[in-house]
Amino acid sequence: MDPLAYLDPRTGRTWPLDPPRWCGDGGEPLLLTDLPGLAPDDIDHGTRSLWRYRAALPPLAGEPISLGEGGTPLVPRRLGGATALLKCEWLMPTGSFKDRGASVMLSLLRAQGIDAVLEDSSGNGGAAIAAYAAAGGMRAKIMVPESTSPAKTVQARASGAEIALVPGSRQDCADAALREAANLFYASHNWHPFFLQGTKTLAYELWEDLGFQAPDNVIVPCGAGSNLLGCGLGFSELLRAGQIEAMPRLFAAQPAHCAPIAREFLGLEAAAPQPTIAEGTAIAQPLRLPECLGMLRLSRGGAVMLSEAEITEATLTLARGGTYVEPTSAQVAAAFAKLLAAGTIRPTERTVLVLTGSGLKATPRLAELLGVAL
Repeated sequence: MDPLAYLDPRTGRTWPLDPPRWCGDGGEPLLLTDLPGLAPDDIDHGTRSLWRYRAALPPLAGEPISLGEGGTPLVPRRLGGATALLKCEWLMPTGSFKDRGASVMLSLLRAQGIDAVLEDSSGNGGAAIAAYAAAGGMRAKIMVPESTSPAKTVQARASGAEIALVPGSRQDCADAALREAANLFYASHNWHPFFLQGTKTLAYELWEDLGFQAPDNVIVPCGAGSNLLGCGLGFSELLRAGQIEAMPRLFAAQPAHCAPIAREFLGLEAAAPQPTIAEGTAIAQPLRLPECLGMLRLSRGGAVMLSEAEITEATLTLARGGTYVEPTSAQVAAAFAKLLAAGTIRPTERTVLVLTGSGLKATPRLAELLGVAL
């Protein structure tokens, strides 16, 4: 087998893993060349974190940076007239699925000699990078739009990260981070392929949860696509390793107010983004759009656009059943109901709904939905 390398999936060009990089020479977003996957006997059953799947990850010299991420519950719940399996990714150390990517990415970068990282995120990504950098003895700088509510950066500040406020929009912030990347290594959860190596462990965990079988369907909230692509990478590896018979169908749930991936997949005209309560998926220009579309097609899945009312109803329905997640996460419950009603998925199929972030992340928004004052 050829050595593991960075890969530009659009041209096939590769680069060695050393020296560290976060993009191609021309600014291309990168993946890694194929990894072989693993079998049940390769799982480290003595490790209670995503690092039990270490044999499926890029080689790591030394110990990982771990806070016990992974191992989240898979809970059956009756929704929309059928039983769904809720994958509770919000039960992570920092309250979101992004801990998977942060743990793996920063562990690998630290092993390569990186001791300070840059990220641009006003939400879950910034909180995860800040926490895992702190746990690993690394310095983190998080760039956020100047208009960001201070409440959204408290978690990252508490971890000791430097917070840099950038005038203008979220896109202005991303552009400023690209310029700053000349001075500090850009460990972006949207750009770095090591992050996807972390999110792919969700696929391995679902496979183990289900007795080493793949589910029929997986529905994920989709903004930049790290969960969608991670699941696709993981299940593709399991398929190549002969551990599953077929890929599960992957479905991306997006708010109709900002749904570039869903619109492109469904053949709809592009539309200007509008504010949405599902702000964690409000990514107007997803960096890996072609790869996201390719993964939906490869898995024979699809995309669902959701109204603000549908997202609100799903958020409150889940909460009243004891599952307190942010509106971004609740989109998957609304998408499940729509896909059932359309006959796209059947009630008898095993469908996983990936709940990505805790409701505690969105307390002001949920207070608005409930009509209560803080």
